[in-house]
Amino acid sequence: MQLELLAPALAPTEILNAAAVDIADLAYDSRAVAPGALFFCVRGSRSDGHELAAEAATRGAAALVVERPLEIRVPQLVVADSRRAMAPAAVAFFGDPSRELEVAAVTGTAGKTTTTYLLYEILRAAGRTPGLMTNLERRVGDEPRPAALNTPEAIDLQRLFREMVEAGNASCAMEATSHASVQGRLDGVRFAVLVFTNLAHEHLDFHGTMEDYFAAKRRLFDRAERAIVNVGDPWGRRLADELRDAITFDADRDRLDADLKLRGRFNVENALGAAAAARALGIGEDAIRTGIENVHGVPGRLELVDEGQPFAVIVDYAHKPASLERVLQETRRLADGRVICVFGCGGDRDREKRPVMGRIAAQLADVAIVTSDNPRSEDPLAIIEEIVAGAPGLDIEPDRRAAIARAIELGREGDVVLIAGKGHEQGQEIAGVKHPFDDREVARELLRALQPA
Repeated sequence: MQLELLAPALAPTEILNAAAVDIADLAYDSRAVAPGALFFCVRGSRSDGHELAAEAATRGAAALVVERPLEIRVPQLVVADSRRAMAPAAVAFFGDPSRELEVAAVTGTAGKTTTTYLLYEILRAAGRTPGLMTNLERRVGDEPRPAALNTPEAIDLQRLFREMVEAGNASCAMEATSHASVQGRLDGVRFAVLVFTNLAHEHLDFHGTMEDYFAAKRRLFDRAERAIVNVGDPWGRRLADELRDAITFDADRDRLDADLKLRGRFNVENALGAAAAARALGIGEDAIRTGIENVHGVPGRLELVDEGQPFAVIVDYAHKPASLERVLQETRRLADGRVICVFGCGGDRDREKRPVMGRIAAQLADVAIVTSDNPRSEDPLAIIEEIVAGAPGLDIEPDRRAAIARAIELGREGDVVLIAGKGHEQGQEIAGVKHPFDDREVARELLRALQPA
């Protein structure tokens, strides 16, 4: 595509070193620049793309999108915000692919991944050949791919949409996050339907306040043809009131006409949301029922680890106060004996939730062991101290493997051991280094070691 044809989508305030240039690709990572790429100099928390522009030009970037003029002799489009310019440019460059895809998206604090999987299976049962985009995996055509961000950067997102169209996908089930909303990654996406699951204390290190967090979710519905809202959630009730024409669901009032294989009342809410979205897309009840019943589990969501032990071991991704509370309430219903919980909090994330999660674990578990999650750049012991401040007296074992081992050793017939926080994750990030670590595999190894020889 000619740069002069792409430029209007970015609305540049100035064009420097103007020249007739053919743009072969878009990039925001200098390491991914190929000859002919338009490179977006994006300012991040750890690096500034303007400082990498010379490297991008050396790699063959044909032009740059910048927020300030640079002393580099290639065409430059000066814009107010390079990150926000990516979405309109990507929509134009990749031919507005969401116009050709039926995009069914899910947003909310908890339940996004599970609801997206349920929607995917319903779309598949209805013959709508869906693609998939979650924080667990992506599927383009019939090809599974590893996931990165829940909602990719705008260039990656529009590229994926185009690849889905070319691979024969007629629809796409995807997660839509509040971070992506604020950063403009979803600008230009047409949502055939958008589901709101709930809103709870999370990501306030990014959003600042619950009002701003809600506003980030609310903004997404401006681009939704149909809105599906859980009014069993107080923020959902507010959203439905503001939207007026929203389709609503409530687990206290609505009945699910399917044999749901997933445990927990919150999964009934997820299934009701997926079913309501499917009906809004004109999908019949038989396909809805088949799709829901085809989902036997979602990796790292109330996932059972069974090595023949006389007590249950469950791994769950719950790393937020509301999610931990829901999962502990559900494990209490499953337990004939005690609930033993292992949990921690991630570093470089919302610190306000740490004592809250400590209180929740102390109140709802019979035994709560505080350990490390992904401390990232923070001191693991400092994170644990902030958790324990909410409930002094909690057991502490900073080494996650040792904490899981202690919980399993405590397990007796009828107990439930809940390992919360990392779910499907296969690594633990400590001091900037990601070490292999999968709660499910660690629990499995420890349980096998308990078996008589």
